[in-house]
Amino acid sequence: MKVNAAAGKPADPSILVNVPKLVTAYYALRPDPTDARQRVVFGTSGHRGSAFDCAFNEWHILSITQAICDYRKLQKIEGPLFLGMDTHALSEPAFASAMEVLAANNVDVMLSEGTAYTPTPAVSHAILRYNNRRESGLADGIVITPSHNPPDDGGFKYDPPHGGPADSGVTKWIESKANDFLRNGLEGVKRTQFAQALRASTTHRYDYLHTYVGDLESVIDMGAIRDSKIALGVDPLGGAGIDYWPLMGERYGFHLTIVNESVDPTFRFMTVDWDGKIRMDPSSPYAMRRLIGLKDKFDIAFASDTDHDRHGIVTRGSGLLPPNHYLSACIHYLFSNRRDWKQDVAVGKTVVSSSMIDRVCKRLQRRLYEVPVGFKWFVEGLLGGWLGFAGEESAGASFLRRDGGVWTTDKDGIVPCLLAAEITARAGKDPGEIYRGLTRDLGDPVYERIDAPATPEQKAVLEKLSPSDIHVNEVAGEKVQQILTVAPGDGNPIGGIKVIAENGWFAARPSGTEEIYKIYAESFLGQDHLRRIEEEAQTIVSETLERSARAAAGN
Repeated sequence: MKVNAAAGKPADPSILVNVPKLVTAYYALRPDPTDARQRVVFGTSGHRGSAFDCAFNEWHILSITQAICDYRKLQKIEGPLFLGMDTHALSEPAFASAMEVLAANNVDVMLSEGTAYTPTPAVSHAILRYNNRRESGLADGIVITPSHNPPDDGGFKYDPPHGGPADSGVTKWIESKANDFLRNGLEGVKRTQFAQALRASTTHRYDYLHTYVGDLESVIDMGAIRDSKIALGVDPLGGAGIDYWPLMGERYGFHLTIVNESVDPTFRFMTVDWDGKIRMDPSSPYAMRRLIGLKDKFDIAFASDTDHDRHGIVTRGSGLLPPNHYLSACIHYLFSNRRDWKQDVAVGKTVVSSSMIDRVCKRLQRRLYEVPVGFKWFVEGLLGGWLGFAGEESAGASFLRRDGGVWTTDKDGIVPCLLAAEITARAGKDPGEIYRGLTRDLGDPVYERIDAPATPEQKAVLEKLSPSDIHVNEVAGEKVQQILTVAPGDGNPIGGIKVIAENGWFAARPSGTEEIYKIYAESFLGQDHLRRIEEEAQTIVSETLERSARAAAGN
């Protein structure tokens, strides 16, 4: 990964998005449904793209929203739809477009009361709260956000009645229906004027802010944080939680300082990410440079991304914790201290998350539930209460209430931040110190993700490999123990391969948006061993793709 010379530095004015031009592109440009790059595409977190690229424009949102309305009718989802949005520039126009369609379809919509923005976890929490003990008239939701993506991006994701990300079957149906609307010039899309939609009898207000914040003590020991009087620092990164943190501090009596209160759709206050782009990623040491520089002022500090579904934890001794380190510390703490959680409650992780989690689970005598990449694979377990914690290496996580009940079924960037404060208050050690203690007992892994070039044809082959396609017995001098193309936890395809040895592993997965594949690798034997794994991984994947190409040509 080549790091841009500007990484970690304040954003230069020359790279700031021209918001009026972006919004004009949203309304003025029409997507070409014959161009795959301009069609509706639902990835792991909904449809995303820039209006400048004709990938996130008015016609996309009108079509997707009508498709969601049609899906609701098909599934007899007759309760309210909880609608939230973040602070990206395209979220406001997308909100207006969605409201025009929802009102025209007579959908009861729950809009935020008292604050303009709504974090992803607050929407999930609201859906679950409404649907609790209901068997009919169920609610669902939409969150308008591209998460931590750059300022010129927009995003639109659907949450069914389970409150979490929609599964592939649902998103493919919505995607197909929306693209039909695009191809047919929006024929079949119902629409009313935005002003009329806001006045419609089906438009209601819901207090996401006080409802979510008021319930936090059911998932976090807020009293322990208050009584410890530890100094907390938080950077909302200009995101949807901007009004949530002050209320937490006021309601629960925290010593909490918000280090940045700005909301600006250019995100000019950010330090730029590794590639020279502005990206509100709380797990990036480049994007988090400002908060890292303030670490000595606080006992614990943290940040969440734009829709507050990811977390970043900063400690005095460790600086910004890598997500895998913090996930391991969370699991160790939660399963050692949540006494009301049942003994058969499991730990959820994605196949590309650290094997340190495996070792922590083994010591805790807890079952590990390993799934493909994407938080949607955790929804069933969190909803059913048999997954106590679910986390992914990209800094997304959620976990059960203190009594073992469901909290959210989508990623929650707020509660992992507050858990870092609880750990510091109750354990007398911050999460970085907890993790260092784990490494003394269980080993000290090094982990990295790198990218390698791949054609669309090669990506398609990589996604559909079987273990028999991988001709390898050793990796970096160690015998291969397992080759996976499906996740051990749920048996679903991982969309690539994972090769495991005793002290290291690698996984390779194609990118959904770029002509690359991603290699994730980890070693418990040090940096040199990790480099060997990465080099051999690229060789193994290249040789496998070449064999597949020759076999296809022979046919």
